[in-house]
Amino acid sequence: MNERCAAFRALHHAGRPLLLPNVWDHASAAAFAARGYPAVGTTSLGVAASAGLPDGAAATRAENVRLARMLCHLPVLVTVDVEAGCADDPAAVAELAVELAAHGVVGINLEDGRADGTLDSAELTAAKVAAVKAAAPQVFVNARTDTWWLGLPDPLPETLRRAHAYEAAGADGIFVPGTPDADTVAALVAEIGAPLNVLYRPGGPTLDELRALGVARVSTGSLLFRAAFGAALDTLDAVRSGATLPTRPPSYDEVQRLSAPSRP
Repeated sequence: MNERCAAFRALHHAGRPLLLPNVWDHASAAAFAARGYPAVGTTSLGVAASAGLPDGAAATRAENVRLARMLCHLPVLVTVDVEAGCADDPAAVAELAVELAAHGVVGINLEDGRADGTLDSAELTAAKVAAVKAAAPQVFVNARTDTWWLGLPDPLPETLRRAHAYEAAGADGIFVPGTPDADTVAALVAEIGAPLNVLYRPGGPTLDELRALGVARVSTGSLLFRAAFGAALDTLDAVRSGATLPTRPPSYDEVQRLSAPSRP
């Protein structure tokens, strides 16, 4: 387990960003692993929507554990988006991290955004980070601040204040989704000591541009789940209208091979 955690940590110091596909079930994780991606993360929206639950509302603890138990049998490193830890109590968040680590999870995302559009206090999120690192020190804690995501006015100073608090609490990486442009990303890289994670935005900086800026990790977030959902709708519309299918879907046999969970 410690070797897997060290391997995941090393991916953040490889001289190029770790492109992290975010998955929502066993088949999507297996498909990305088969394409050669060394690590996958879960998408909280995809996991929640697949279970008929709301995202960001601490409703998917059981689903995260169940999915982690399946994914960690795949030949890929797994990090789990636990939203704000599925609890307000730092000790309960640490318990979740320990349970996930016992199944082989090498990292977690831990955010300060709340479902009501507000932010938890930096002190509470820092306490959660510290509790996780005390209970499961090998787990890579990617502390996410939603200062841009939630539209705070003049978010840069507050982002840096929170990032520094989370670093001081032991965070291994800092995730700032919603950064608007390359200049902002460059400012964050310059001021934050931990590896910086950003969210890929269609039309935003490319992977090569983010590498040049010093970004350590690029997540796809819910993009792949939403793209799959959109492709299904487009395909159904094409069937109804008699148009050519927009994409060539994988064959039944290809999906069948991915859908059978491997066991050690």
